Amino acid sequence: MNSIDGYNPDVLTCLANLSSDEVFTPPEVVNVMLDALPVDLWKDRNSRFLEPCSKSGVFLREITKRLINGLEEEIPDKQVRLNHILTHQVFGYATTELTSLVSRRSLYCSKYANGKYSICDEFSDEQGNLFYVNSQHTWNKGSCIHCGAREAVFSRGEGAENYAYAFIHENIQEIKEMKFDVIIGNPPYQLDDGGHGASAAPIYHKFVQQALKLNPRFVTMIIPSRWFTGGRVGDLYDFREQMLKDKRIRVLHDFVKSKDVFPGVEIKGGVNYFLWDRDNPGKCRVTSHAGDGATSSADRYLLEDGMDTFVRANEAIPIIKKVKKLLEPSFDSLISANDPFGFDVRQQNSMKRVKVNYSSESFSGSLPYYYNGWKKNGLGFVDRKLVRKNEQFINGLKLLVPKAIGSGETSGDVIKPIVPNLGSCCSETYLVVGLFKTEDEVSNALSYIKTKFFHFLVGVLKNTQEARRNVYALVPLQDFSNPWDDDKLYDKYRLSSAEIEYIENIVPSAVRD
Repeated sequence: MNSIDGYNPDVLTCLANLSSDEVFTPPEVVNVMLDALPVDLWKDRNSRFLEPCSKSGVFLREITKRLINGLEEEIPDKQVRLNHILTHQVFGYATTELTSLVSRRSLYCSKYANGKYSICDEFSDEQGNLFYVNSQHTWNKGSCIHCGAREAVFSRGEGAENYAYAFIHENIQEIKEMKFDVIIGNPPYQLDDGGHGASAAPIYHKFVQQALKLNPRFVTMIIPSRWFTGGRVGDLYDFREQMLKDKRIRVLHDFVKSKDVFPGVEIKGGVNYFLWDRDNPGKCRVTSHAGDGATSSADRYLLEDGMDTFVRANEAIPIIKKVKKLLEPSFDSLISANDPFGFDVRQQNSMKRVKVNYSSESFSGSLPYYYNGWKKNGLGFVDRKLVRKNEQFINGLKLLVPKAIGSGETSGDVIKPIVPNLGSCCSETYLVVGLFKTEDEVSNALSYIKTKFFHFLVGVLKNTQEARRNVYALVPLQDFSNPWDDDKLYDKYRLSSAEIEYIENIVPSAVRD
């Protein structure tokens, strides 16, 4: 029937993803990324391409198809043309031994480059130019010096996959000397060594940094968007600084929902792909996507004046500038640090939490204890002696807000504060807001939090579940002697009707409930 209907499916659109961290890239996404490259590359017999993290071979396959067409006039004989492209222009590193076979099948039409059915007849070995190197981690004080993998988790027996990716573990001096024009790919996103979701150790940035060190003409990769704001210290923080200040990033396509790129895959905070152009620094063309189409595009620098994180929405820039113009203190001055009462205790030499010994009934010397996790929005009682810090918070007038909220999408995340009893504490799943002088101030601060204006400014910096103190940095502090609503705030900051409409449309009405 397929033959009769003229239907010829691409097998690479049918592959199941390895995991939410190693995702096969759809061919249509690959081609959109390739479209951003100069067309003269496809007619240049000396251009070289490297995919450092091949899983299905789709990037190399689509590159080869373009070169076959582009070099037809210069190298008329198709077999000679294929041999030249595959032996001199297209190179890759596979992430695992299995994906190396899949990738070679995609690129050479044979899992062995020198096999009987290979479309290139000049290779003398099985790997060709699509390598799998059985790399090893280099351990120091319990972790790998190259990727940060924990020795206790990834030091495995012979024959077991250890996820020591060659591109960031091997001395690739030979590759360095080849002078690539384009390095392209979709790297593994994180090493899940016990932390899950957004908390697992990120690794994608190391592929980008290694690619940039090779100094090709172009780097284009598709990676999680957590780097826009994620990472308070360490590698990811340094990576964000490096990327946001690099004026050679000339194209950035941002997808708030990962399923718009990878159907059926949820990656908290969405994904993006970028184009780094070594020889042409300037403003970046930032395009936001939602569903099937782009929502906005703008030419701007990735780092706005006075900001240390990336503002995803182009429409948010003028609003933020109007807010910052008044030079008001930040609401984050009212937000506590993580684990405000010191209940986040771990087992020795482990990340496993020690469950707090709480009771469902009050007892002598106990405090009301608000917790979330074992029982949603639960209230129990703990011994006051277990409070390890910030005792001033116990009897102070305060609000509690969750440290994790929603999924990182402004259109769905709703902050639901709790007004706790006096003389109370909370688990590490909450942050303390306050302290306030009067109960009226508490009520008025609550009215402010329940505005769309407030939620909008939080959403600018919050692109994962994490809602730590830093996501409140753009929210201006108000005078809480009076209540607040959106009309007052829109008028105070002189927002235009278009800006008001944008906020009203992007923030859910449920925030006012």
